[in-house]
This record gives sequence, C-alpha cells and structure tokens, in this order.
Amino acid sequence: MKTSAAEFTKKLFLEAFEISTALFRIMVPLIVVVKILQETGGIAFLGNLLAPVMQIVGLPGSMGLVWATAILANNYAGAVVFISLMGACPVTVAQTTIIALMMLVAHNLPVELRIAQKAGARFRFMFLVRVCGAFLFGWVAFRIYQLGGWFQGLNTAKWVPPIEESSLSAWAVSQLRELILIFFIILGLVLLLKILARVGITEIMIRFLNPILKLLGIGPSASTITIIGMTLGIAYGGGLIIKEAASGRLDQRDVLFSLTLMGLSHSLIEDTLLMAILGADIFGVLWGRLILTLLTMFFLVKLVTHLPEPVLSRFVVREPKM
Repeated sequence: MKTSAAEFTKKLFLEAFEISTALFRIMVPLIVVVKILQETGGIAFLGNLLAPVMQIVGLPGSMGLVWATAILANNYAGAVVFISLMGACPVTVAQTTIIALMMLVAHNLPVELRIAQKAGARFRFMFLVRVCGAFLFGWVAFRIYQLGGWFQGLNTAKWVPPIEESSLSAWAVSQLRELILIFFIILGLVLLLKILARVGITEIMIRFLNPILKLLGIGPSASTITIIGMTLGIAYGGGLIIKEAASGRLDQRDVLFSLTLMGLSHSLIEDTLLMAILGADIFGVLWGRLILTLLTMFFLVKLVTHLPEPVLSRFVVREPKM
C-alpha cells in the first residue's frame, strides 16, 4: 500500500519532532547552566585552572580561557575569546593550530557528553576520551611543529566575530533561533536518510566505508550514523544517534566505538573551516586530526575489546535511553 504525500510529510515531521524533543530535553537545561557559569565567572575560573596545561603544549596561559570557553560552550564562543585575546597575547600559526585542535576535540562537553551518555556510553569514559584526546592531540602537534620549526610566524586571523548584544533577552532569542535551526536540520537529515536508503546510496556508502570502520570496531549498522556525526557534528546528529541506539538495532560496542570516533573527529566541514579562518594550519586541523583520531581509535579498540564484560558495563557502556 502506497503512502500519500500528506501521510509521508506528517510521519516525517512527527519523527523529527520526536528526535528533537529528546535532544532538546538534554540541551536546554545545560544551555541555561552554561550561561549561569558564564555570568558568575565559572568559565574564567576554569580558564585559570587550565593555564598550566596550556604551557605544557607550548601555549600562553591565557589560552586556557579560550579552551575553557569552548569546553563549556562551543567553538564559536571559544573563537570570539581567542580573537579578543590576540591583541594582548600574539600567537604563532603553530600555536593557533594547537589550540584549534584542542578546541575541535573537546568543546560543548556538557551537551555532547550527555548525548553520548543517553546513547549508551559512560559519561566518565567519554569525558576522559575527549579531554585527554584533546591534550594528546595538542601535545603531539606542539612537538611536531617545534621539532620541524614550522609555522612559527605570527598569526593574523582572517575573521573578526561581530559583537553581539549582551542582554539576557538577546541571548534567549539567539538560543531559540539555534534550537529552531537544529529542528530543521534534523528534519532534513531524517528526509535525507530516507532518500539515501530508498535509492540505494546508503548501501553503497556502507560497503565503501565498512573495511575502515570495521578496523575501528564499528559494524555496518552504525556506519550511516557515524558518517552523519563526523560530518555534521554530535549536537546536530545527536537525536538520531540516541534514537538508533535506543532502538536495539545497534550493538553496544558499535555504539561505543562510533561515539568515540565521533567525539575525536566530528563536524569536519564546519568546524575545520572555522579554525582555518582563525588562522590555523588547515593540514593540521583536518588531516592531522584524522590521522591522530585513527591511531587513537586503533589503540582504544584494542584496549576495550580485552576488557572483561563486568568492567565494560560498569565503566564504559550503559543501556541507551530515548
């Protein structure tokens, strides 16, 4: 029996609404908490705590505020702080690339870690993966640029962010716009997935990527969701990730390795372009990040695969919840 256009559209909107509702239940409270931390000086306090870490990876201590802002908010907020500090604290292209890599791996953690937790990964495990992964990527880049003497010239950012209104009402309107945008992106993703499945492109993509993802412990059933997360980002694809994980169609280890891979390398298009505009080395923030991600995933998969089931259930994975 064929489905009419009206019925198809209704089902499409209902599915997008269900996915968005699950995602917004996570995002909205955490957005408010982050705003409170921002207004009360919590982000600045975390930035001071991170200053010694910045020096280990060859960055001025003030870059701790940049990373702290990205960790609790997002990369755009971190970029604004980075630009504002450049006048008083000039940095090289290499240093810009280092902080960019750290921001790319560990940003928007309150929201993204909660999404990963809902999808079936332990919060503590994913927190360690993201934060330690960011530090590792930054340190490796620091050592490589230092040894090679590359990109040691002063950086000049190619973008200056617009000054936004600081009032509470302006912030609320901005967040509402963002949530509406996310809903329509999810609606588009749901439609795109249905089209790709109908014309057979999903099957082709799975066959093409299956050998690579298999090496990383990710089965074919999780391939499409992994691709969405890596290209568009966890916050946008998060509702789909939670829905698929809660459906029972995905193996727990598939979900875990997919979330870990996405955690280290996601939003490869938008965020990479943002960091390039800030003046980072495009090879470092794209290919360097992907290479380090694959190497890290290889060792993590080996480690997790050999963990006893009780240890895995207690510290690494959990039951997904829609």
